[in-house]
Amino acid sequence: MKYFLPAIMFLALPGFLRAQFLTGISTKYDGIFVEWLFFTGNENEEGELKMSWQLQNDWTQWDYTLGDRFGTIKTKWRDNPEEWELRGNNTIVTARTIWAGDLREWRIKGSDHTFTLHSKWGNQLDEWEIRDSSHGSFAMYTNYERDPRDWVVIDELDAEVTFEEKMMLLFIVAFHSSPRQ
Repeated sequence: MKYFLPAIMFLALPGFLRAQFLTGISTKYDGIFVEWLFFTGNENEEGELKMSWQLQNDWTQWDYTLGDRFGTIKTKWRDNPEEWELRGNNTIVTARTIWAGDLREWRIKGSDHTFTLHSKWGNQLDEWEIRDSSHGSFAMYTNYERDPRDWVVIDELDAEVTFEEKMMLLFIVAFHSSPRQ
C-alpha cells in the first residue's frame, strides 16, 4: 500500500508536465509572410499561425492552432502595431513596446510572468532574446542571416511558463522581423 500512492503519482506525472516547448517557425509558403508553421519538441506536432483576414490584407489579427490549443492575437488598437493581445486557453497575454516607436524592445505580460524581449542588435532584427529572466531563457535567430522566413527557437523557459506566453514571444519576433507583403 505504501508504494501505491507514489506509483500513481509517477504514472500521472506526464499529464502534469505537458509543458510545450518551441523549436522553430517557418513561413508555410516560401516568401509569403501571412501563414507560418511552428514546431515543438514533439516531432509529430506542428502548429499553424496565420493572418485571420488574408483577403483583406489585414495584418492586425492572427489565429494560431496547435493540436487542441487555439487562440487569436490582435492589435489592442486598430492603428497601433505597438500593442498586441493574445487570447487563448482562457488566458490573456499582452505585448507592448517599452519605448514608443521602438519595435526592438517589448514587454510581454501574462497572468504570472513578465518578460522583456529585445533585439540583440539595434540595426538588425535577426536575433532576439529575453532579458534577465528568472524563469529561464528564450531566444530566436534566423536560420540564414537576413532571411526572416525560417527561425530557430531556443526555448529553455521553466515548465510553469504558459504556452500562450511563449506563443506571444514567438509572434512578436516573427511579425516585427518580417516584411509586410
